[in-house]
Amino acid sequence: MYENSDIQERAILVGAHRGLLNPLEDTTEESMHELAQLAETAGAEVLGEIVQNRDAADKATFIGEGKLLEVKEMAESLEANLLIFDDELTGSQLKNIEKITECSVIDRSALILDIFAGRALSGEGKLQVELAQLKYSLPRLTGGYQSLSRQGGGIGTRGPGETKLESDRRHIRGRISALEKEIEELSRHRELLRTRRRKNEVPTAALVGYTNAGKSTLLNALTDAGVLAENMLFATLDPTVRALAMEDGREALLIDTVGFIRKLPHHLIEAFKSTLEEAVTADVLLHVIDASSPEMDNQIAVVHRLLDSLGCGDKPMLSVYNKCDAAGFTPRPPHPERAVYISAKNGDGLDTLLSALDDLLPGKRRKLELLIPYAEGSILHTIRTEGELLSEDYTPEGTAVTCMADAALCARLIKYQR
Repeated sequence: MYENSDIQERAILVGAHRGLLNPLEDTTEESMHELAQLAETAGAEVLGEIVQNRDAADKATFIGEGKLLEVKEMAESLEANLLIFDDELTGSQLKNIEKITECSVIDRSALILDIFAGRALSGEGKLQVELAQLKYSLPRLTGGYQSLSRQGGGIGTRGPGETKLESDRRHIRGRISALEKEIEELSRHRELLRTRRRKNEVPTAALVGYTNAGKSTLLNALTDAGVLAENMLFATLDPTVRALAMEDGREALLIDTVGFIRKLPHHLIEAFKSTLEEAVTADVLLHVIDASSPEMDNQIAVVHRLLDSLGCGDKPMLSVYNKCDAAGFTPRPPHPERAVYISAKNGDGLDTLLSALDDLLPGKRRKLELLIPYAEGSILHTIRTEGELLSEDYTPEGTAVTCMADAALCARLIKYQR
């Protein structure tokens, strides 16, 4: 068991706007707002923020010693006890900043890892978080950052990996190796389940999207899954798989995945790769988008980039614009063409969504009215085994049949169509 302090974290947010070509990698007003949401999700009280404009990060203190003294004065006047930086810091930077400011210091990656540590429920999820924490910590231990081994609790120290940070590098590397083997075993088990689905020709759709876009709410609305769905970042981490009845009578599987976010720590993506494989191997991706967010376009770009990095950016995708009942929603022409507008919260547009998903999933079936000559009665057996026989009636000309058949079976039955 790992205990955490009940001391309220009083935080100041710090960023450096460097004019990067990719604004999603830079510190902006939007990224600082998101950092504040992350801090509050982790349980901190945000007291203020400082953003410095500079061409490049200072190798020793990230924002420069002069600006850091300004941060120290602000922290003293507001009685802050934690500094949260919007970018990932090196071990030496963390050490120097803490020494100058006399405050605890964490970066955006550590903050996200802390939230994940508090939200992981399954055994696999906890292993993945611990692996990500250790991979994040190892190079920072070499930099001499002492706070990684502190026992006081608080944001950045939660989770199963915290006591391991006091061990030497060889012990940490050994633990990383053991965790990777355990996760690989779980990954193989997950692959067996996927192989069984493919063998049974069960189509799958994965819910992907930015954190807090409403994926879990949509899963609950479509399948009565009963998973946690709250208005917070990373409300759920562990993948949930539920059966979904399609319009043509098929059963599909709907898979909820962890939400994406800008500047998602690389170690976290690596650690959760086995879980994210659910999106890689799905037949269709449902990209759930918060249509009421002013950052919608940037969030879409983040998701597409992460999907590309996972090797599944070219999969069949349906863009699901959610929260269309919210005050901030502004209608716009669907883009791309395969898009639907819904409210998972009140159920608006779900029928349209299911119809669009039905068209995209492989094995779509259509209803056929057939007349099978008695001399070709074996066709009835084919329909029963490869399709679904809805009704049959014996007439002087042959057996009148109503059935459901996929595209391949339809091609063989079309000559019997009435």
